[in-house]
Amino acid sequence: MTAPIKHFLNTQDWTRAELDAVLDLAAKMKQHKLGDQLAGKSIALVFFNSSLRTRTSFELGAHQLGGKAIVLQPGKDAWPIEFEVGSVMDGEAEEHIAEVAQVLSRYVDMIGVRAFPKFQDWSVDREDRVLKGFARYATVPVINLETITHPCQELAHALALRERFGADLRGRKYVLTWTYHPKPLNTAVANSALTIATRLGMDVTLLCPTPDYVLDERYMDWAEANVAESGGSLTVSHDIESAYRDADVVYAKSWGAIPFFGRWDEEKPIREAHRHFMVDSAKMALTRNGVFSHCLPLRRNVKATDEVMDSPACIAIDEAENRLHVQKAVMAKLMRSRDA
Repeated sequence: MTAPIKHFLNTQDWTRAELDAVLDLAAKMKQHKLGDQLAGKSIALVFFNSSLRTRTSFELGAHQLGGKAIVLQPGKDAWPIEFEVGSVMDGEAEEHIAEVAQVLSRYVDMIGVRAFPKFQDWSVDREDRVLKGFARYATVPVINLETITHPCQELAHALALRERFGADLRGRKYVLTWTYHPKPLNTAVANSALTIATRLGMDVTLLCPTPDYVLDERYMDWAEANVAESGGSLTVSHDIESAYRDADVVYAKSWGAIPFFGRWDEEKPIREAHRHFMVDSAKMALTRNGVFSHCLPLRRNVKATDEVMDSPACIAIDEAENRLHVQKAVMAKLMRSRDA
């Protein structure tokens, strides 16, 4: 009987031992960047949304391991795709995911997918139909390049924290703080930061302006389950000073309030009233000589000040570099699993 295909859709789907093994391999690959783990292999990178770090790091990572990356942008240099099962395809889409995923699986050894939510109806967005459509029909491993979670960013973040604090992060105070942005952004990085920080046994505080900005119950439930398994704690706070005090890690991200998806005019006044959530030196002074990071891109002096971004405490560039190394490790692990 054929073993099920191993995908990388969420870190929550992988065991802690598997995640630690990927991080260990990524650390080695950071020291020795060239390898042959993907010699003769290929990956299709399907981008429904734009990218700088993800595209560059995956293309380069495949190359450094001896593989080949093919970039596709449905609706631009590839046909628009339909994802609804049983749909009558008389609109813009030219082909169905059932054919797309199966055909790509005949050509390449892995498929990466980047597809942001539509920000109109969270009950639809949370189904993650694009990513799950590829995983359903593909006969090769599928990697989440960011949809409603961002597991590659999680691993890059975890590796950066390991490099600063050591492999055992239990007992470290971790603040995941909402920040202002002039637009309602994807909750993916926030969902993922909450997931990995609790998975690593840290004492996690989710700091956000109002209860409307608390993350989807799926990820809050994951976090609670992780705390029960890995130790640590989870606290939701709306108080800036108490959240920052004695923190070891401050991770900033803006995200949209789920109850206001599709109702931007109603959310905007709330968002505007909380510009003071920007990370600045006064807030960082409350920490225990804590580090600061962000997934990037970051709007300076909107999400965080120049002083914070340019300080020795900022590890955002280290985290961005680590995208290359952890993604190489993920691709190598998936290929090893597939060929076993």
